[in-house]
Amino acid sequence: MIVGLAPAAHGGNRTGRMFTGDRSGNFLYAALHRAGYANQALSRSIDDGLELSGTWVTAAVRCAPPANKPTPLERNTCARYLSSELRELSGARVLLALGAFAYEALWRLPDVAGTTKGKRVRFAHGLELPLAPHQGRASGTQGHPQIAGPRTLLCSYHPSQRNVFTGLLTADMFDTVLARARELGA
Repeated sequence: MIVGLAPAAHGGNRTGRMFTGDRSGNFLYAALHRAGYANQALSRSIDDGLELSGTWVTAAVRCAPPANKPTPLERNTCARYLSSELRELSGARVLLALGAFAYEALWRLPDVAGTTKGKRVRFAHGLELPLAPHQGRASGTQGHPQIAGPRTLLCSYHPSQRNVFTGLLTADMFDTVLARARELGA
């Protein structure tokens, strides 16, 4: 499960699919294609034939925020949607946070138990945190299944134009994170 910030106004918000039709998406889907998670390296529209395998792409915030900068209030308001997706994807072994905002959104979810000591660690590219199994409701209780098995929270810098153009995030760096996600998910 890959979690980004929010749909870009001229990307995912326009096309109806996260990271589609913008430069961040061009970077992401090219990397997913190289890693074997996508059948093609480019996605420009929702009906362009892109198919993902073994991954789900979503966002911490559901609407395009002003200036592409979601607020903590928007993150908290949309948390229930991210939490619902996480429960639906109970078999997902790796949660890949794209940027500190997505990391924070995941960390705050009741469904993400945190590390075994429950200690929050500062975001960093390549950060890898084993998550304790979910200790919430029992399977089937009120429609909220228990999250089964161990999970890992993995972090990468967001593939924003700023991060890519300045070299903060390179294709090799991102490929390394995706390779690790593949290892952890196997």
